[in-house]
Amino acid sequence: MLVGYARCSSITQSLDIQLDDLRQAGCEKIFSEKVSGRSTKDRDQLAQALDFVREGDTLVVTRLDRLARSVNDLHQIIERLTAKKVAFRCLYQGGVDTDTSPGRLMLSILAAVAAFENDIRRERQLEGIEKAKAQGKYLGRKPSVDTAKVSELHANGLRPSQIARELKISRTSVYRALAA
Repeated sequence: MLVGYARCSSITQSLDIQLDDLRQAGCEKIFSEKVSGRSTKDRDQLAQALDFVREGDTLVVTRLDRLARSVNDLHQIIERLTAKKVAFRCLYQGGVDTDTSPGRLMLSILAAVAAFENDIRRERQLEGIEKAKAQGKYLGRKPSVDTAKVSELHANGLRPSQIARELKISRTSVYRALAA
């Protein structure tokens, strides 16, 4: 049996194209979810798909990054499938088929390239954040506590617990504002 798995990262993205492609590939059962792929944690549909497949089945995805973002996660998933004698196939990255030795080699190479691209993207993102901070454009979240008001109430003799109730903030926030 061909079993499909589709995933996109956010609720604003659509799974329709992946689902159509998996159906056209002959998948009889498809698991899908909208959740980040950075980790296999909290991916309930992936866990269900991995539990569902049986010996002789093939798990099918459209692209490797729909299944895993790290080489480690990918290899763990493939090892789990292999232990169950379940094959793996990727529709758009030809040659990725764990039924063959060249397919397993191609899988490892593509997984390493995907991990490399992810690292580069993360580095570029961090560089962009640092540049924005240097230019004063990335200032973080706006303060939610009026420190001047906290100081004023404290100067008027109110205790931290009273200030917290008055401003509807936590006592910890009051202490932080007083320390600043």
